[in-house]
Amino acid sequence: MSSQARGLNNFITDLRNAKSKEEESSRIEVELAKIRKKFNPGGGTKLAPDGSNPSLSSYQRKKYIWKLVYIHVLGYEVDFGHAEVLALVRSKKYGEKSVGYVALSLLLRGSDPVMGGVMDTLKRDLTVAPSMNGSSVKSPKKGVSGVKNDATQCLALCSLANISGLELIQAMHVEVQHILVSKGSTEQVKKKAALCLLRLTRTSPNLISGRVFAPHLAQLLQEKHLGVLTSVMSLLNGLATQQTDEYGVLIPNVVHILSVLVLKKDCAREYLYYRTPSPWLQIKLLKFLQLYPDAIEGHDISGMGGNDHVGQLINVVTRIMFETEVSDSINKSNADHAILFEAVNLIVAWGTTCPAEMREGAMNILGKFISVREPNIRYLGLSTMAQLAQIDGSVEGAKKHQATVLVSLKDADISVRRRALDLLFVICDTDNAERIVDELVAHLVVADASIREEMVLKIAILAEKYATDLRWYVDTILKLISISGDYVSDPIWHRVVQIVTNHPQGDLQGYAAATLFLAVSTHRCHETTVRVAAYILGEFGFLIAERPGMSGEEQFHVLHQHWYNVDTQTRSILISSYAKLANLYEECRPLVAPVFAKSKNSVDVEVQQRCAEYASMREAFSPEAVEDLLREMPPFEDKRRSALELRLLETEGENSAAVTKASTPSEVEQQRAMLNAQMMDEGMAPIEEQEEPALEEEMGGADAEEDEKIAAVAANPTLVGIPKDLIPAMRKAFSNLCTSPSGVLFENAMLQVGVKHEYVGAQGRISVFFGNLHATALHNFKVKVDQPDHLRMQMQGTQGLIDDGEGDEGCSIENKTQAKMLLLVEVTAPFDDAPSMRITFETEEGERHDYPLRLPLVATCFMEPVNLDPGAFMQRWKSLEGQDRECQEVMRLPPNSSGIDEEYMSRVSNIIVNGLKFGRCEGVDPTPWTVSGAATFRTGAKDVNGNNINVGCLVRVEANPKANAFRVTTRTLHPLCSKAIKNVSLVSIKLAAL
Repeated sequence: MSSQARGLNNFITDLRNAKSKEEESSRIEVELAKIRKKFNPGGGTKLAPDGSNPSLSSYQRKKYIWKLVYIHVLGYEVDFGHAEVLALVRSKKYGEKSVGYVALSLLLRGSDPVMGGVMDTLKRDLTVAPSMNGSSVKSPKKGVSGVKNDATQCLALCSLANISGLELIQAMHVEVQHILVSKGSTEQVKKKAALCLLRLTRTSPNLISGRVFAPHLAQLLQEKHLGVLTSVMSLLNGLATQQTDEYGVLIPNVVHILSVLVLKKDCAREYLYYRTPSPWLQIKLLKFLQLYPDAIEGHDISGMGGNDHVGQLINVVTRIMFETEVSDSINKSNADHAILFEAVNLIVAWGTTCPAEMREGAMNILGKFISVREPNIRYLGLSTMAQLAQIDGSVEGAKKHQATVLVSLKDADISVRRRALDLLFVICDTDNAERIVDELVAHLVVADASIREEMVLKIAILAEKYATDLRWYVDTILKLISISGDYVSDPIWHRVVQIVTNHPQGDLQGYAAATLFLAVSTHRCHETTVRVAAYILGEFGFLIAERPGMSGEEQFHVLHQHWYNVDTQTRSILISSYAKLANLYEECRPLVAPVFAKSKNSVDVEVQQRCAEYASMREAFSPEAVEDLLREMPPFEDKRRSALELRLLETEGENSAAVTKASTPSEVEQQRAMLNAQMMDEGMAPIEEQEEPALEEEMGGADAEEDEKIAAVAANPTLVGIPKDLIPAMRKAFSNLCTSPSGVLFENAMLQVGVKHEYVGAQGRISVFFGNLHATALHNFKVKVDQPDHLRMQMQGTQGLIDDGEGDEGCSIENKTQAKMLLLVEVTAPFDDAPSMRITFETEEGERHDYPLRLPLVATCFMEPVNLDPGAFMQRWKSLEGQDRECQEVMRLPPNSSGIDEEYMSRVSNIIVNGLKFGRCEGVDPTPWTVSGAATFRTGAKDVNGNNINVGCLVRVEANPKANAFRVTTRTLHPLCSKAIKNVSLVSIKLAAL
């Protein structure tokens, strides 16, 4: 071409020699103007009907079109010369037609208006290709003419595939299909037709009906030419991805081709690649089979030598996996490894339907790959092992290579490190979670900035999923913040707050508050730590306020020392925390007020608004309303996917192994969900609506001291006490409140006492409401609460309500109004009695009333449920044998009870689970008339190591329907716990029968 296109060569040389972009653009502008003038010279020169210049010679037209193509390739816009391109395409000379089709593919698109003029030419070239001398040939013959005919068809097919206009596809796809399935088409043309049809179906997915076209593909898969089979498999993979079900009938054909290549090694010499038969075709065949994971399900695969296609397929995959040898040739090794990885991917696609020995073999092979020096092989091995480990029963095999994966986490290649992180994420479970998380946290210190954010996110997810003790989860997140605080996104610390708030069981909230208090005590800590601490201390700081050096005032000081070093978002959180501290502790109010006053004029609108609202809240609302507004936040809504999982999905996509792992709830998470479902409902009905029927018999095990107090009041003529006819109802109300979160404790014509109580581990919050039902006001109203040694108490309430022993006058309660008392308690030791509460007041008529009551604060309030399997329960039950540890009592139900039936046992089970807060241990009892449960009695006392002292508790309720009786047996490590659980159980179960 150099002798005939000297002008083109000179033009390209000029552009290559250009010294700058401006010089190149100038040269191109000159050349475009010249070409434009040649195509449309003007001056009376008449153009052809199609717009082309008939005066141009074949050489000139080809030269100028080649120049336009080169200019287009360089990135410059070419918006003319289309008529000359079409003139070349319509030419009957092969040389002109080839130049025309190249230019057509590059310079025009299917949506261009001029494409209508070339459609007939395309169709003619596809169906009846012209020979070299211009005569039409219906059926190509051997020789030069046949070669030119094939080449012309291939030119038309390639051009059609590149243009891909919707109108053009609709008009031409039938001809392309006909060429592909025609027996007269040569192998070269069939290959081009298959790839052209693949491109057309990608542009217009519903172009071909799978049910109609599948038989034609079955015929094409019987071709002996491996080049045709390779192109047809490319088409088949594209079609099967769009309509998978329609092409499942071709699985036997695909398996047959694969077995010929793998088992028989039957392959033409030109398709052998380093003695490997057509590796590209093998890969395409295996990729097609991966689209059908249920292909071997339901088939007998125990016999490896079966003649059906499933047996052949198992033999093929086995041969690929176990007989692929390591080669010294890099090219052969790459080809063999590519086939091997696709075979492993096929095993991954089969999942649990694949034989276990094949999955184990695949895992062993991948274990070798992840330890080689070649980074590409190591990358593929780590990625594929992560997919394989997701199959049930395969993760144990992957965990054997945990040490090797940890080494890959320190690889110099960032891609290998990411895949190693993904694999560690996938193989993590309850057994190895702490080790993996600790290793990742340790590596985070030296990790590159490019992978830190991903590591922090995945460590946070793993710590949450597998934390058997949520205190470890809190510690882990605080480590992340201290090491890589800048990479801890808002969703991560938001999740910490959500988990601490939603899990009041145990001492998590108190532990989190104490840990964060210590974390922010230093002047140098990350701002994210300040945010978490501000929220947690504002919500749960009261749980640690009695500890030395952690009072409300101290909490304010450790938070406020960071005020001038944080941004406005953190200050907003601090302001809310200050408001809650000031509400709980009067000593904090003079400290908080100046901060609010100064920040009312802040330039930040959020800070200004919060300070103004909190500062004026006490003036605008009553103290009770302010307390309700500033009480701790309710539990957060549990969504199907946490914000961390959504963040991982956003960064890695739906098909990522890590995303699949994160979206699957772990066993630990399921147990937490069950515990949360058993939490007490919040909310209390109005006192006026609480009515309880009388209970004729007194509560078993009633406190004798309370009886003495009631009798002493009745013997004093100057005092009005509790009438004897109200005592049964009062004790029934007390018993009901021992197992329910709210209700009426006492009620007569003068007064109504309501209680609402909730507990978190060893701490409790009891709200007591005193409602005046009398026609006039009640004066000198006082409440004195006994404070036993086993309870730490903080009390606050309506001014003058609490009797502190100093002889002050009590408060006054007007008609139809209430006074309120709030108790914050922490249990420090087992106990079997309830604290007493004495209410005294005077009416306007001068009557003095004295009501000795008991608060429904019993040992079962501080229980945390434990779920045990039958074997573990019986093992612990036997280990707790002994007179000091067991407490047992048999009681008959009263004659007026409804008897013992399945409905009654269901109520008993509900009492054990929801009332006494025991975990139901199902499967322990061979009869439906027995209910067993386990729990832990939480205390705030510490042992020598600083850990909370807790007591394990077991209970069994055995009913005898014929005798209308039941037996309650409790076993604990402490006799007082056994006695307390037994007493509460007896009364609650007795009430359930009435």
